[in-house]
Amino acid sequence: MTTYLISVPGTFTTGIGADTRTRLTRALRPADPHGTRMGSSEDLDVLNVNEDNTFTLRLSVEADTGPHAEEEARRLADSALRGAGLDESSAPLGPAVITGIDSDAD
Repeated sequence: MTTYLISVPGTFTTGIGADTRTRLTRALRPADPHGTRMGSSEDLDVLNVNEDNTFTLRLSVEADTGPHAEEEARRLADSALRGAGLDESSAPLGPAVITGIDSDAD
């Protein structure tokens, strides 16, 4: 298995309150990139929200292939957003993109 860092962009079509942000961050904690060598060295946050309500989820995913990693990251992002009370219309997601690979081939 390979560890992939995946970025999933999106937009909050309505504002996001502190409680929602906390629930979302908590739901994404198992996929937090800080647990990887890449995430800790780059200091990547699992959730980054911009002033214009666009956001990026940065997730650490174990998978056999890049496409499977992107699919799993998208599933995790969807699940976390729904768990935080956001639906597809209030937080639409863009395509998942691989931003790092750690294939620990020691």
